[in-house]
This record gives sequence, C-alpha cells and structure tokens, in this order.
Amino acid sequence: MPRVAVIVGSLRRDSINRKLAQALAKLAGSQCQFDLLELADIPLYNEDLFDPEPPAAVRRMKEAVTAADAVLFVTPEYNRSFTPVVKNVLDWGSRPVGTSCWQGKPAAIVGASPGAIGTAVAQSQLRHVVVGLGMVLMGQPEMYLSFKASMLDPEHNVVEDRTRQFLGNHLTAFLAWIERHQPG
Repeated sequence: MPRVAVIVGSLRRDSINRKLAQALAKLAGSQCQFDLLELADIPLYNEDLFDPEPPAAVRRMKEAVTAADAVLFVTPEYNRSFTPVVKNVLDWGSRPVGTSCWQGKPAAIVGASPGAIGTAVAQSQLRHVVVGLGMVLMGQPEMYLSFKASMLDPEHNVVEDRTRQFLGNHLTAFLAWIERHQPG
C-alpha cells in the first residue's frame, strides 16, 4: 500500500483544503495511506537555523516525505498564487543542497476554493516549482474544485455522487501514477 505525504497549504483548523485532503483520504480507504503532515511548527526558512542541523519540526517533515512513496499538495489560492506554507515547506525540504527530500517523488497537486476556478492559478505556479525540485508531477487529470460545504458531511465523507466520482477518478489516476513511477 503506497504512503502519500500530504502537504495542506493552509494552517487554518477549518480549512476547506484540509477537509478536501481528509475526504480524499477517506475515499482512498485501504488503497493507500494518506499522512497529513503537521506544518504549523515549521519556522520560516532561515539558513542560520541549520546550525548544527535543522529544527526538529523540519527534520520530522523531511523524514515523513522521504519515507513516503509520493507527495500530494492540497493548496488554496492566496492572491493568485500558492501559499507561503507550501513555499516554506518546499524550501526547507530542498536544503541543504544535496539533501532534498523531493527529488524523484511522484507528486500531484489539487486544491479547492469557493470561487468558480478553484485554485487554477495557484496550481499553475506551483507546478513550475515542483518540477524544478525534481518531483515527477502528474500532469493529467487536473483537479480544480469549486468547494461547497454541502459536498461533505461532518466526518469528511463525500455526499454528492458527482463529486465523489470526480475525486475518485483523480485518486485512481494518482495511484496509477505512483505505481508507474516507483523506483525499481
């Protein structure tokens, strides 16, 4: 069963992207293990904090990504871009040079917003960074979700058939992507 490190780009407790990540984890069931990484205690990237090694929260995040078979970014869109949370995690994970936890990881990007185009602009910008860090990014299908509270119940089950099918199709494609791009 593949392990997926999930990077939710919002620290907000009631984030719709956190809800989306939890709904995807429920839909995945026993097909894979989703590990939503704790990111709130990771400091802003500062190379001075490497003396003599990175902070414990950074080491924990890098170890989780290294142990995972793939990475799923679940990002909101802030001001037509992905969030500082995502950028900070990407920077920490890529340093020091030669110790990147991202290199070669199969990855996908999804996101939700209340707006009509979901997180299309944020995902477009994030794609450039993810590929630049050496991840093997799934290009299709893309998932831009216009989030409505009625899509999920309080336990993060998808209640709308059309949405369940849409999310399920993306999940199926991502699991096939992970299998296709595993080492060996």
